Amino acid sequence: MTHVITTFNPATGTRLADYTSWGAERIEQAVAQGHAAALRWGQQPSDVRVAAVRRLAQVLREQKTALATLMTQEMGKPLAEAAGEMEKSAVTALYYADNAQLLLGDEPVNIDGVNPTVEAWVSHEAIGLVLAVMPWNFPVWQVMRFAIPSLTAGNGVLLKHSPNVTGSALAIERLFVDAGFPVHLVTTLVVAEPDVPEVTERLIADDRIAAVTLTGSNRAGAAVGAAAGRASKKSVLELGGSDAFIVLDDADIETAAATAVKARFNNSGQSCVCAKRFIVSQAVAVRFTELFVQGARALKVGDPMAAGTQVGPLARADLRHAIHDQVQRAVAAGAQLLTGGHALPGDGYFYAPTVLGHVRPGMAVFDEETFGPAAAVIVARDDDEAVHLANATPFGLSVSVWSASTARAVGVAKRITSGAAFINAMTSSDARVPFGGTKKSGYGRELAAAGVREFCNTRTYWVVKS
Repeated sequence: MTHVITTFNPATGTRLADYTSWGAERIEQAVAQGHAAALRWGQQPSDVRVAAVRRLAQVLREQKTALATLMTQEMGKPLAEAAGEMEKSAVTALYYADNAQLLLGDEPVNIDGVNPTVEAWVSHEAIGLVLAVMPWNFPVWQVMRFAIPSLTAGNGVLLKHSPNVTGSALAIERLFVDAGFPVHLVTTLVVAEPDVPEVTERLIADDRIAAVTLTGSNRAGAAVGAAAGRASKKSVLELGGSDAFIVLDDADIETAAATAVKARFNNSGQSCVCAKRFIVSQAVAVRFTELFVQGARALKVGDPMAAGTQVGPLARADLRHAIHDQVQRAVAAGAQLLTGGHALPGDGYFYAPTVLGHVRPGMAVFDEETFGPAAAVIVARDDDEAVHLANATPFGLSVSVWSASTARAVGVAKRITSGAAFINAMTSSDARVPFGGTKKSGYGRELAAAGVREFCNTRTYWVVKS
């Protein structure tokens, strides 16, 4: 069934564009073309693939302004952040272009004590066409951090993006063609929200789809993981997060508080790796909270296209309703509203940067993922309680620990279950290190060597020399 997908500007509530969703016949054509393109691409010499990835970095920079503007119009992030997303994608492309041979080259294995002589090595070979189900909050970066390493390895990409960023999704497909990648190697499927579950499950079951990756909600991840399991296919899931930002009693409080504001309110708080639960030692909690609230109040909220805007609107009206509902439920349960806690006037989906104090387990903003500009401050008696509170979540994406003692901070971090630990720094993704979570934050890794090899056939060669 076909539907009309309408995109809206969340800063104004006005309609941007209409797109006709694809029916079964057009999706089938895209799969057939993508599968054929992926097979041909995987047979190309590595230097051909690397050259295309290097050109991609150039095209990302050339089209930075145009695509950043479109991202901002479709999902509301400040224009400067959208431009930063483009630059980060370009840097990632260059990383893989520069390091492809190191990451994907054959690995010789020394086989001793075998007669006759054996030569052995391990190869990392392309697997084919990979389905990518991607979210709206980082429309370009989320796609690129999967697609760049996957294409470098010789795979093709079938992209099912979020409907509210359909314009950006189609622009991404054109961007790869502009960079010289073969037509159909990266294909954007235009699928309306009601059709997503059925289309996704059907695609995963298709023998021409080699694997699937999803960044999104736990509900969507569970459905995709189950479908991949039934089809006996590799899946990578990057799901929700409720990252702890732990401030120990010997931390540089001014620096920690300033970084905490950035860590929570980046992308209007709409990020899985935004710090969400600020667990602060009782000895410094008053000062940290005071500085944190000051920083949140000082943020410039407004038109995301305007210079100097630090917090834009939420991407959709339902997302603003959801964050307000979590804040209200927390306050009703005893949390103290320190600043914010309300929608802002106007036609857009703006919400005031919010900080809640006296938060404890059992409250919505502690137990659930908060996807919007609301922060929870939790006081811990000592390091042991901070560790306990940090682990008291079904999520396990990342943790940030602040202390004057690196050894102490690392010791605390090692006791917390997460996919990454950042010491005296806010969590971020970087092409040079793996990214991914544990527990209900998903499984598998993106970026670095782990990311490029997730969608490879790690193949053993054992050759008896004659």
